[in-house]
Amino acid sequence: MRNTLILVIILIFFGACTSNTIYKKPDDLIPKNQMIDLLTDMYLANATLNIKTKKLERNLDYMPLIYEKYGIDSLRFQTSNTYYMSRIDDYEAIHKKVEINLKKVLDTAEIKQKERDTELLNKKMKPELKKEMKKLD
Repeated sequence: MRNTLILVIILIFFGACTSNTIYKKPDDLIPKNQMIDLLTDMYLANATLNIKTKKLERNLDYMPLIYEKYGIDSLRFQTSNTYYMSRIDDYEAIHKKVEINLKKVLDTAEIKQKERDTELLNKKMKPELKKEMKKLD
């Protein structure tokens, strides 16, 4: 009897945890392509929270700027995000594209950093060493 009661409680608990709620499409739904760009910018903005600016400031909130860029407000984003989250296949596809966008941004940043490092190294290199390097090419 005790084992049956425990089993029933566990089944009720797991049954309450699962939700197959599909939300109604909001009238002002953000299109998927714009949602991809929006989430990409939001993830980049969140990544900069602990990075110092040139004025040595931290924890700047860029979200209002992102909302302004896309002409939306936080409520519209939240309703659209909730709608897409209720459709897990769509949400997963959106996040895969966001991941691709973030990888492109990272690759571009790494290339630019290597170019700056090379330029800085060339400026600091002695003229004699530059001549030797050219001979090797």
